[in-house]
Amino acid sequence: MTDSLRGRDYIETRDWTKDELQLALDTAGELKQKFKRGEPTRLLVDKTIFLFFFDKSTRTRNSFEAGATQLGAHAHFIDGETSQAAHGESPKDMGIILSRYGHAIAIRHDLVPGEGNTLMRAVAEHADKPVINMQCDVDHPCQTLADLMTIQERFGKNTKGLKIAVSWAYAPSYAKPMSVPQGLMMLMPRFGLDVVVAHPPGWELMKDTVEYAKRAAAESGGKLSFTDDMDAAFEGADIVYPKSWGIESLFKKPEEALAKSKQYRSWICDARRMKIAKKDAVYMHCLPADRGNEVTDEVIDGPQSIVYDEAENRLHTAKALMALTM
Repeated sequence: MTDSLRGRDYIETRDWTKDELQLALDTAGELKQKFKRGEPTRLLVDKTIFLFFFDKSTRTRNSFEAGATQLGAHAHFIDGETSQAAHGESPKDMGIILSRYGHAIAIRHDLVPGEGNTLMRAVAEHADKPVINMQCDVDHPCQTLADLMTIQERFGKNTKGLKIAVSWAYAPSYAKPMSVPQGLMMLMPRFGLDVVVAHPPGWELMKDTVEYAKRAAAESGGKLSFTDDMDAAFEGADIVYPKSWGIESLFKKPEEALAKSKQYRSWICDARRMKIAKKDAVYMHCLPADRGNEVTDEVIDGPQSIVYDEAENRLHTAKALMALTM
């Protein structure tokens, strides 16, 4: 295992070079094959990672906990609401003390624009162990790395020219974070994919992430475009990734955001829309999908859906990030 990334923070994919990200993908692939063969990969024996959650989780928590165990390490789950962070403990204290207790700090803080990424970078400033972003308000770099791994498995490592439609979709459950569409928009063009982002007026993504994604596309040969027409985004797409996200200015007024979204109930991924994409297009979602709203059962349970492959790869990319940085 290379030491080139030992001790490095992983807060946004844009913090790592394309070669470093590909190293993580290749490492995840190797770990996945060994897992399937039943070969032990105890690369982090007696090491500890702290998993600090300010939001709910299924795939993220379990991929890191199971992954740490399989690597010979131990993951400590910390609920933000039952820790001293709820009483205002500083990021400085958190970073210094947890660094002295273990070997990495992972944080999920994604529901409040302007807070999660800022907290993680403040912790990282004072920690002398790597800080991993398990999802913040800006990026979900663990999810999008697994997404890219899944795309490379399906289409090959040369992803240049593939079209991915990242579309808003209706969901009545809650105002979901913006970090997944932003993360996809910032990462995929760097690997040559053509990204089309679709959303109704008012659901614009954070300005800084859009500007970075435009630069990344220009530098890497991918394309980035925007539309307010879900059908237009799906046209000729190799990959469709429809999911809901909230309105940046209304995250502290979720009821108002959800009320506005009701006028766009027709933004659903159904069989008709899948036929607009390429015949062999694949459907992706970070999960949990809001069935019957974001997507129909016919699509998510159908032959074009690769959501379970995608979710499986969350384990192996989490393991790769820990193995490379801890």
